[in-house]
Amino acid sequence: MRITDVKENEVVIRLPNKKVRFRGFKKTWPLHVLIFPSLIIAIIFHYIPILGLVMAFQDYKPWLGFFKSDWVGLKHFEALFMFEGSKQVIWNTLVISVLKIVCGFIVPIVFALLLNEIRRNGIKRSIQTFVYLPHFLSWVILGGILIDILSIKGGLINRVIVDGFGLDPIFFLGQGGWFRFVLVISDIWKEFGYGMIIYLAAIAGVNPSLYEAAEMDGATRLKQTLHVTMPAMLPIIIVVGTLQLGNVLNAGFDQIFNLYNPLVYDQGDVIDTFVYRSAMIKGDFSFSTAVGLFKSIISFILIVTSYRLAYKFANYRIF
Repeated sequence: MRITDVKENEVVIRLPNKKVRFRGFKKTWPLHVLIFPSLIIAIIFHYIPILGLVMAFQDYKPWLGFFKSDWVGLKHFEALFMFEGSKQVIWNTLVISVLKIVCGFIVPIVFALLLNEIRRNGIKRSIQTFVYLPHFLSWVILGGILIDILSIKGGLINRVIVDGFGLDPIFFLGQGGWFRFVLVISDIWKEFGYGMIIYLAAIAGVNPSLYEAAEMDGATRLKQTLHVTMPAMLPIIIVVGTLQLGNVLNAGFDQIFNLYNPLVYDQGDVIDTFVYRSAMIKGDFSFSTAVGLFKSIISFILIVTSYRLAYKFANYRIF
């Protein structure tokens, strides 16, 4: 609807011509066809499974189905907060995810600043390619590599510890404290190279004349970094930092599932792995659905909050 003519005491409103709309669709129909398969996949794998959330409010039995299983209301949510193991799982999730977020937030910034100081483009690009390559490897592959390297019997790291320093071998994947350490370090190693790309893009957008002016004023490379590079990176740092708040309950299922074992459940079990074991191993579909729904609600609140903070402090918005 649009206003086309305005006369005294009279407003003429004309609706868009339907033929114009149809002509526009005729020009863009290949784009609609292109997005259609993705839309079907999203509906099948993301929206239809939402119907399964009713299991969180039922005493679900697979042989009875959704319609004949007994409704129990909030029974499973009450069990979630009363079960001592659930509290430990939530605490593990928070500790591991916060460590990953904090360390994974700082390391890419520092490495981007260091990489920016390299003046030879060939060396710079080679290092950049080398460090973000692990991002494209799955945790199935990296999990197997880490298990071999960190093995208490014959693992490369323990051979260096025993043969090189004469110390006792460390059971990295069997002791809770060391297991968390391995999770954080390996996650940073895998993702920091890919995460620094956005900071390198922000640095590339800095006007070179600013560096020239700072150099003429006698600023060292450190002062140029602090007073020119960092202020240019600050908006994107704020955006990335606030958006990561939505991942507080995502400790990394793929990584932990491929590395953990019953010896480290007390400090390494997180919400996602707990849900998997409850549903797929114990067959408690209703309780596991309630845990997953609880996590989704909290994550949704955190994501909305992070976007509001990003808009407030960095004027970042998607829509």
